Amino acid sequence: MEETAKTALDQLGYKIHVASNHGEFLHRFSTIPYQVVIIDELFSSSSVEENESLLTLQRMPMHMRRHTVAILIGFSLSTFNPMQAFQQSVHAVVNPAEMFLLIQLIESRLQTTTISSTIPRSPTAGGLTGSPRTRETPPAGGVLLL
Repeated sequence: MEETAKTALDQLGYKIHVASNHGEFLHRFSTIPYQVVIIDELFSSSSVEENESLLTLQRMPMHMRRHTVAILIGFSLSTFNPMQAFQQSVHAVVNPAEMFLLIQLIESRLQTTTISSTIPRSPTAGGLTGSPRTRETPPAGGVLLL
């Protein structure tokens, strides 16, 4: 599963970092602005409920994870199921049996994130004014694989 993800991300031109435990995830995520985080539902744990990295990501303030596309991979998940993604506070979920769809998923999620971050917000809508924010980070940005 990890090799399939690495191959897909390499084809998209990303620099890949792999965290081996929760402490390494916290250190890397707090110091590097990753475009994509791919996390296994059982990363450093025996159940989804014990996955400290996933729990941390779910409870993280939005300003810390706003520009990161989070993808959860697990056998208990249905690929592209928006309700499961919502329940887990991630952008998308993928079943390992359908890892071949990972490239398509990452491209579509990044495009959606980029488009939504470039829309100017009006003061009447409770947003900010000024020039639209665009993502200057090239596709060769970083990916954290857990």
